[in-house]
Amino acid sequence: MKPPNRNTPLPALSTALVIFANAPIPGQVKTRLCPPLTPDEAATLHGSFVLDILERTKAAATKLQLPLDRYLACAPSATHVFFKIMEERQGVKLMDQIGGDLGARMNQVSNTLLARGYRQVLLIGTDVPTLPFDHLKQALVSLGNHDLVLGPARDGGYYLIGLKQTAPELFADIPWSTDQVLRLTQENAARIGLKVSLIQPWRDIDTLADLEALIEACTAETKNPKHDRMFSSRTAGVLDTLAKRLRMRA
Repeated sequence: MKPPNRNTPLPALSTALVIFANAPIPGQVKTRLCPPLTPDEAATLHGSFVLDILERTKAAATKLQLPLDRYLACAPSATHVFFKIMEERQGVKLMDQIGGDLGARMNQVSNTLLARGYRQVLLIGTDVPTLPFDHLKQALVSLGNHDLVLGPARDGGYYLIGLKQTAPELFADIPWSTDQVLRLTQENAARIGLKVSLIQPWRDIDTLADLEALIEACTAETKNPKHDRMFSSRTAGVLDTLAKRLRMRA
């Protein structure tokens, strides 16, 4: 019996879900939260977020019976020990992020996976630790009759993008990390004739105001334990510690 050919195209109906993540290195992640957070605190928070989105996407695929393969797009390198642990424990496949800016990296990853035979690719970040399962389902359903799906973030960017074809122009001339990202991406899509669908917006965690809103939501959930939990016990613990430290520093 011949061993499987690694270059054999994958089934046409398969979906790749790619989580873009940086290794939790102090001073290199969540820098917009420093201060008031220290670089170590920001790295701890970020690391917990990476675990959250890995766990939530795995649970969503199982609960909603979503046929998808999960990838972790890694920076600075897939060889970092943090990512190797995630590969082993979370069952994700690792890829390097390659490109000069976020748009180039997203374009490279999506092109690579579409070339491998995936019918569609979903890209998400790690700043949405409480992303509802249904948002992923909405995105996949929308891709059934659209070329592009976007999950708007409340700061003018997007937390999710899904596409079915290579489209380098989509990521061109975007001022990343500004409130113009979503609007300009939609304009690029219209310019190249892509049919776009927007799913429900969600808050990603970039600023102190975002963090404070997340802490408030976590505190409210803790007071109502009968509700379905959106926060992992790990992240709830990190947020509780940060809330106490922020009050002391204030």
